[in-house]
Amino acid sequence: MSFFSPAAPSIFSAMVAPLLRWYAASARKMPWRMSLPDPYRTLVSEIMLQQTRVETVKPYYERFIAELPTVAELAAADEERLLKLWEGLGYYSRVRNLQKAAQKVMREFGGELPADRDLLLSLPGIGEYTAGAIASIAFGLPEPAVDGNVLRVCARLTDCHADIADPAFRRETRDLLKAVYPPGKCSDLTQSIMDLGAVVCLPGSPHCPECPLAEICLARKSGTAPALPVKKAAAERKIENRTVFLLFSDSGRIALRKRPGRGILAGLWEYPAETGKLTRSEVGQWLKNHQIETVGIKKAGACKHIFTHLEWHQTGWLIQCQGENSEFTWTTLRDLHERYSLPSAFQGFSTAVNEIAAGKRAASK
Repeated sequence: MSFFSPAAPSIFSAMVAPLLRWYAASARKMPWRMSLPDPYRTLVSEIMLQQTRVETVKPYYERFIAELPTVAELAAADEERLLKLWEGLGYYSRVRNLQKAAQKVMREFGGELPADRDLLLSLPGIGEYTAGAIASIAFGLPEPAVDGNVLRVCARLTDCHADIADPAFRRETRDLLKAVYPPGKCSDLTQSIMDLGAVVCLPGSPHCPECPLAEICLARKSGTAPALPVKKAAAERKIENRTVFLLFSDSGRIALRKRPGRGILAGLWEYPAETGKLTRSEVGQWLKNHQIETVGIKKAGACKHIFTHLEWHQTGWLIQCQGENSEFTWTTLRDLHERYSLPSAFQGFSTAVNEIAAGKRAASK
C-alpha cells in the first residue's frame, strides 16, 4: 500500500530544479557549511542538531570544534571535558555516543568516517536520518535525510494526509526522494529541503507566497497546507515533583553528586535532590538522615524543566552547613563553572547559588 497518490513521483521530480535554484540564492549561513564538506564536522553538527534549534547549536558547535578539531581528538577526550563542552545542550547520551562513534572510526575505519550509509548506521548514536545527512552532505551520495521538516514538506507538496509518525510513511518518503537525487547535487538537495522546511514551509503557518515550490504544491492549491502534516497526538508528559538542596559549607563550597549511571541525565552532576515536594519539616528530616549539621535554611525558589516525555517541577532549599559531608563532592563556584558539567535542568537555581557564593567570598575578605 502506498501512502502517496500516483502523482507523487512526478511531483518530487519536478521540485528538484526550482528547489536547487532557490537554495543557491537563499541558503542559510551555518558554521558547518563549507565549500568542501568535512565529514567530521558534518557528524558533530548533525548530532548537535538532533532535537535542538540551529541558533542554539551554533556557539556550541564552534566551541566544540575549536577544542576538538579532529575525530582523533574527540575519541581521546576526557569525559568530564567532553560533558563540559556539551553543558546546556541536553540529551547528554548524544555526546557520549558521539565519542563512541569517534572511537569506532579510529579503531575500525582508520580515522576516516566511512562513505557508506550502512557503515555509518553501524556507528553508535547514528540513525537513519543522521546517516542520510552525513552520506549526502559530506560524501555527495544520493541518500535522503528524512526528519520532521522533510516529512512536512513532502506531505504538503503531495497533499498527503497520512500519519507522518508511521515508520512506513517515512520509508516511502525516503524511497521517493532517493529516486530524484541528481548526480553532483546530492548535498545541495538534502540541505535545500532542510532549509525550506525550516524557514518557509513552517508548521501551522507556511509562507506559501515565498515558496519556490508554490506552483506545484498540491496542498497550497487545495488550501490544506496549514492543516498538514497529519501526526498522531503525542502522549501527555508525566509530571514529577522534586526537592533540590543547595548545600553550602562554611567555607563557601557547594555540594554536588553524580546521578546514577542509567536513566535520565545518567552519570551527570547534580545538586542533591529528593523526589517529591518536601515540606520544611521533611527537609529537616532529610538533612538529619544525611547527618548534615546546618546553621540556616531558607527557600531558594522553584523552576520547571521539560524533557521529551517528562516535566520536573523543582523546589529549591538553600542550606548553610557546618562542615562538608563526605557523601557529596564539594566544589567552589569557579570549578562549578569551569570543570563540572551541570545540566540545564538546574540552571533555574543559578541566581541563588551565585548570590550565596558571592556572599561567602565577601564575608571571607
